[in-house]
Amino acid sequence: MGSFEKLRPFTLLVMRCAVGLIFMVHGYEKYSHGFAETNRAMASMGMPSYFGYIAIALELGGGALLVLGLLTRPIGLLLAIEMAVAIIKVHMAGGITHVHSYEFPLALGVASLAVGTFGAGPVSLDALLFGRRIRPRPKP
Repeated sequence: MGSFEKLRPFTLLVMRCAVGLIFMVHGYEKYSHGFAETNRAMASMGMPSYFGYIAIALELGGGALLVLGLLTRPIGLLLAIEMAVAIIKVHMAGGITHVHSYEFPLALGVASLAVGTFGAGPVSLDALLFGRRIRPRPKP
């Protein structure tokens, strides 16, 4: 079990970057359609139209922050909440038994929750800017 523990920094980095990249791509797609179109789409799904701005900012900006490992915990939790809302409001129309319609946002939401819970890891701007300073152990 100890050898797997040594992989934690690498695993957190890879998961953070993969999840962040996916969100950036989806946020950029919304951005490229334009704010007005994204806001109309949100309204057509029964959400306030300004959620389009929130989705673009959170996915594009939040995804970039995940890749950098900056503000990882709050961004991960916000992205997990966004995916929960997307699943409930958009992807679960067929009910819980139609897993194929919500499996992707569910996987992204759970991965975002994991990143938000575990944090960025040592290979991140969070660790560089806010991490504990490593002090040498006093010799006995």
